[in-house]
Amino acid sequence: MSQNLVTNTSDTTIPSISFIGGGNMASALISGLQKQGFAMTQITVVELDAAKRQQLRDNFNVNTADQLMAACKADLIVLAVKPQQLRDLAIFLGGQLQNQLVVSIAAGVRSADLSRWLGGYNNIVRVMPNTPAQIGMGISALYAMAQVSALQRAQASKLLEAVGKTLWLEDESQMDAVTAISGSGPAYVFYLIEALQNAAVTLGLSEEQAKQLALHTFAGAGQLALQSADDIVALRNQVTSKGGTTEQGILSLTQHDINGVMLAAAQAAAARSRSLADSLGRD
Repeated sequence: MSQNLVTNTSDTTIPSISFIGGGNMASALISGLQKQGFAMTQITVVELDAAKRQQLRDNFNVNTADQLMAACKADLIVLAVKPQQLRDLAIFLGGQLQNQLVVSIAAGVRSADLSRWLGGYNNIVRVMPNTPAQIGMGISALYAMAQVSALQRAQASKLLEAVGKTLWLEDESQMDAVTAISGSGPAYVFYLIEALQNAAVTLGLSEEQAKQLALHTFAGAGQLALQSADDIVALRNQVTSKGGTTEQGILSLTQHDINGVMLAAAQAAAARSRSLADSLGRD
C-alpha cells in the first residue's frame, strides 16, 4: 500500500480508492473524480450485482470485484452500502485494515458503532451527502474521529468535493440535523415543486406549462440566492412589493405557518435519524 496517505502532509493526493457498494452515490463520486482527472485505474468497486459491475466498467473503466478482499489494499475505502449491511461488512473488514482512511456514507450509523464493529479501528470519517451529488451540486457534511490525521481529513474533503461543497462538523450529534436539512431536504424541495405545479394547473395552465414554470422558478431562485451577496430575507423582500401580488401570496403562506410546517418536518426527520442510529447501533 502506498504510504502517501500518512507520510506526506503537504500532498492531498489519494493514491487509490476502493468503493464497497456500487450504487448511485458511489457512481456519483466516481463520475466526479473522473471529471477532476483522477485515474480510473486506481479505483476498485466491490459490488455483488454482476450487471452493476459491468455497467461501472463500461461507464468509468474502473476495476471491479465481487470479493471484499479486493477492497482492502486501497489507501482510502468508501463504505457505500445500505446501513443494515454495514455491521457484517465492518466485522469482516476489521482485521484487514492497515491505517487506511475509512469513509462511511451509510446513513444513520454513528462512527463509534462503526469503530466497534471494525474491532476498535478509528481512522473513520462519517459523511452525509445528498442526492444533488449526482449532478455535482451536492453538499456533504463530514465528521472525523479524533485519530484521523489532518491529511486524511483533507483527502476526505477532496473526495467529497468531487460532487459539490463540503461542511465539517466538530460534534457528531449535529449529523441528525444535517440529515433532516440537507439529506432529506431535496425531497422537501421536490414536494414543494410538485405543490407549485399543482397550483399552476388549478389556475388554468397546462401540465407542461406548470412543470416548466415550477422547475425553472426553483432552479433560478436557487442560483440567484447562491450568487447574490444579499441574504435570503433581502432577496424575498426584493420580490415582495407592498400591496402587490407576491405580498398576498406571502401573507397566505405566513397564515398557514410555513415556518412551523418546515420546522415540524425537520424535527420529525431528525428524530427518525436518531432513532435509526440507536437501532442500528444496538448490536
